[in-house]
Amino acid sequence: MNPLPSHFYAMIDPIAGHDPVDLAELLLSAGARVLQLRLKEIASIDFLSSARKIAELCRERQALFIVNDRVDVAILAGADGVHLGQDDLPISKARTVLGDRRMIVGISTHTTQQAIAAEQDGADYIGFGPMYAGGAKQTRIAQGLDKLRAVRAAVRIPIVAIGGITESTARDVLEAGANAVAIITDVVRAPDVKSKVRAILSLIDPR
Repeated sequence: MNPLPSHFYAMIDPIAGHDPVDLAELLLSAGARVLQLRLKEIASIDFLSSARKIAELCRERQALFIVNDRVDVAILAGADGVHLGQDDLPISKARTVLGDRRMIVGISTHTTQQAIAAEQDGADYIGFGPMYAGGAKQTRIAQGLDKLRAVRAAVRIPIVAIGGITESTARDVLEAGANAVAIITDVVRAPDVKSKVRAILSLIDPR
């Protein structure tokens, strides 16, 4: 079962100077239905404060809210799920911490082997990338569409592709097997975030 209600997986990342809550409001008002809060360098109390406010906004708009890395913040904020990295808690440990909470658990993967392991460990979806060079992390080595196709052939759970994806490449990524695309730089550095999101949605998630 696909837990993702949209082909567009919006990322709340402050790399362009946005306040996280303000950025979440922009994304939601433009039609985003899945949001992940990604705050790498911030005090835990501020992370939780932003997460709680965004969780409320998402509940009001009936959007899915995922917290990056922090299982504790996801629980305390009342998020719908948590997204883990390869160096974060293993999925089994995260499930133990979550207890009987019915929360989505996703995990970043970079190889077919990691993707298969994630599915076997009970991930609800996987992130896969980086798809293209550049992006928020200025990646030099990309996975590319062929590797995405290989991962698609190897696992049945949903795939969120990430890394250097733009409005112009989003459909190619979906056609190669991704269930959703996570786009950071092309969205948050756009002169008009709402217009950019609407343009992406009109291409990949028409209603």
